[in-house]
Amino acid sequence: MRILLVVCGEGLGHASRSTKLARYLERFGHVCLFASYGKAYEFIKNQGIFSVTETYREVMLEGDGGYFSLSRTMWSSKGIMVALARSLKHIRSLIVENSIDLVISDTMYAAVSAAKIQGVSSLFITNQNKFASASDQNSKHWNILSSVVEKYLSLPDNVLVPDFSPPNTVSGYNLDIKHEDRDRYKFIGPIMDVNPAEYNFVSETIFASFGGEPFKLPMYEMLKEIADERPFQKFEVFSTTSGLPSETKNFKPHGYVPDILNHMANSRLTIMHGGLTSLHESLIFNKPCVMIIDPYHPEQWNNGRKIEEIGAGIMIPGDRVTKKRLSDAIDEALTLKPPNMTPLFKEEDGRLNALKLIEEIGQKRA
Repeated sequence: MRILLVVCGEGLGHASRSTKLARYLERFGHVCLFASYGKAYEFIKNQGIFSVTETYREVMLEGDGGYFSLSRTMWSSKGIMVALARSLKHIRSLIVENSIDLVISDTMYAAVSAAKIQGVSSLFITNQNKFASASDQNSKHWNILSSVVEKYLSLPDNVLVPDFSPPNTVSGYNLDIKHEDRDRYKFIGPIMDVNPAEYNFVSETIFASFGGEPFKLPMYEMLKEIADERPFQKFEVFSTTSGLPSETKNFKPHGYVPDILNHMANSRLTIMHGGLTSLHESLIFNKPCVMIIDPYHPEQWNNGRKIEEIGAGIMIPGDRVTKKRLSDAIDEALTLKPPNMTPLFKEEDGRLNALKLIEEIGQKRA
């Protein structure tokens, strides 16, 4: 099948899991093309493997003081209907020009509408249909957003949840699946291409990656100050945004790296936000983590709650981070012993389960 993957460009988690899936699908004869924008577009392009077209952004995430800002995001996304229309038109043209058989959308909503109009099968990858945040858990605007998303998610053939099935779902607090929709939602398992046995576990660094958004830079500055006070520990930080603190003897900043998991495997501890892909990576390497979550972000707090429940990490709301609190959290997390989830990753292989669904679609078309 000729498959078009349309990938959200906000952060790199969507692009990371989608490219892992595409590499796997191509091993079984499928042809994968991409459409994305922003940091994700650059990430996919830098891999030099797939044909990728730059498409239109649907929303613009904005932040203030190191964490997500809903008001700024809403202001920047005030033209969302125009953006969705442009995105839909562009994806329709890509479907026609490339003779696409299946559209896989990773949290790009216009793509499933375009597929529906063109009479093409579609799958939607998401780990969230219910929206709330640590600071605002039941407000009107989140309920409206949840209702709108629910309507969009009625369009694809299936909704793929790239996470463990209940009760082990890391993103479980972000999902509210109605009884009549349970057959359409498929818990396929994490989309990973990692065999931990192939990595060297040196456990010598503190690994930190908060995401690529410019508004995260103050967090890296804070971590640099902590590193200056801990010459006995080595810190490695990763961001594709320019402006990271300068390198010192025990603080090394990185931009794009071919395999960031090599660095994660060598760490004693990971420091990250609460994105699902990053948390899965930390779990598969059995690393404790410190999660600096955006208190206004509609996903991270809920993911962080689950990680704390299983004893795999410490969560700090972004608006309460101080140098002391982050430093103390690092020390506390280093004492944790996360559960060994290796058997679960093997049992619930997101790539394999996605392949099965895709080939079922192909058989129906034939």
